[in-house]
Amino acid sequence: MDDFGVYAVFGVNGPPQKLLSAEGSSRVRVAVPPSVRQVVLFSSGRWGERICVNAELSDSDRMPITIGKLTPYNKCLSWEQWEEETWIDSVTLNVSLEGGNLDTAAPPAARELHGKRKREQTAEEEEGNDWTKRREEEENTCPNATTEKTTPVRKVRGQAKGSQKLFASGAETTKLKGAGGKAPLASPSGRWGQTLCPIDAQTAILIGGQGARMQFCKDPMWKLCTEDVSWVAAETLAEGPTPEARIGHTAIYDPDSRRIFVFGGSKNKKWFNDVHILDTQSWKWTMVEAQGKVPPLAYHSCSMFQGELFVLGGVFPRPNPEPDGCSDSLYIFDPRLSIWYQPIVTGDKPSSRSGHSACVMQERKIYVFGGWDTPVCYNDMYMLDLGLMEFSAVKTTGNPPSPRSWHGSAVLSDTKFLIHGGYNGNNALSDAFVFDIDTNSWTEVSAPELSVPRAGHSIITMETAGHRCFSEEDEDADMNGGRTLLVFGGGDNEGNFYSDLTTVAVEELLGAI
Repeated sequence: MDDFGVYAVFGVNGPPQKLLSAEGSSRVRVAVPPSVRQVVLFSSGRWGERICVNAELSDSDRMPITIGKLTPYNKCLSWEQWEEETWIDSVTLNVSLEGGNLDTAAPPAARELHGKRKREQTAEEEEGNDWTKRREEEENTCPNATTEKTTPVRKVRGQAKGSQKLFASGAETTKLKGAGGKAPLASPSGRWGQTLCPIDAQTAILIGGQGARMQFCKDPMWKLCTEDVSWVAAETLAEGPTPEARIGHTAIYDPDSRRIFVFGGSKNKKWFNDVHILDTQSWKWTMVEAQGKVPPLAYHSCSMFQGELFVLGGVFPRPNPEPDGCSDSLYIFDPRLSIWYQPIVTGDKPSSRSGHSACVMQERKIYVFGGWDTPVCYNDMYMLDLGLMEFSAVKTTGNPPSPRSWHGSAVLSDTKFLIHGGYNGNNALSDAFVFDIDTNSWTEVSAPELSVPRAGHSIITMETAGHRCFSEEDEDADMNGGRTLLVFGGGDNEGNFYSDLTTVAVEELLGAI
């Protein structure tokens, strides 16, 4: 079918009803029958230049119960009413086209309904609401760590005895490598679990982290300039409410809006599901009052695709005495509408995990590697096709990395990304591997600069001075000319927290394959 249309199915046995079409209204409000427990909304036909179709279920006061949207990449939404929920007030399905030019017909009239539908929650969301009941002595550590006599580190419930410590208190190591070897006038304290987010070719922003003696860093925000490899304390540079100190959060930059989005993380026994935005033009922080629901998450992955945040997996809190849980859910945040929604995803999706990595490749695929779900570490690979919204397990060849979490990852070229270091449940790792998405093959690479075992570190690629470009005949020349891999921070599971900034030419890594 080439003619564009939006259809709804009410109940498992209901026939499809056309709500929007090229010749019809651009906004429809239709009543949901009180006996219906499932609503499915889908599109058919060519999208053309249309941007998206917004949809929400609203109560009689027009307060949203749940929200989602259709796009050329997410063409179906569904909602299901739980058995213990009842309808009390009139509930309507509101559908509107954003960015199109449909007009004419008037929407169907909504009928009086009785009953009220509470928004459904995932298991993670329900359990996340009780994080305040956690024991006072619980602290943030690697999920596979146990309590040491000399260090107040939490033992994860259900973990076998004899597990090794991770990031116990100890001396920090502060050093700088590369870019002439000049030490900056000031630099961040040693830490792990932070984010380092590039905002242009030669600038990155460091946010959060935890250091020695399990203390959250008192210098949580820094600005890195790679032109002279210098740091500037940035916490006081930005106006507005700054995010509370945290670890295991994500920070991702949208080049179109020139904003950094910070989501989730945890601090001791407190967990976050907030979204903070830093406008890098005005240098102002704002906290988003988002609609929709997302559970408190930490150690998840966050990828940017077409202006939206794709949050996968992560740890969510459970009430005492249960151990924290790992999620296998995918949540999407739309900054334009300030809403969270869950897309319908098909295929063979990854099992529950956190501490994994996710790399966006060729602007339409997310590759997910590794992670943990206590007491198991993974080294499997999954790919999410963002066009089909379909997961598939990737069958790889070559010598793969051993199972790990808390590793670093970075895109090196259009077809290759790097995995470095991490934690295997006993030790921090120092090995490095490059994955080629064209051949689905792993290659271990050796670089002296990456020989220090570390986990919970940050890896990014940026422009730096002093590195020559590739030759014209090199197929990766356009992307990698003058690009450098930068590795910051992390810990070694021996009590050291790093504040060093190590640089490696991307050309050198690709040349080692």
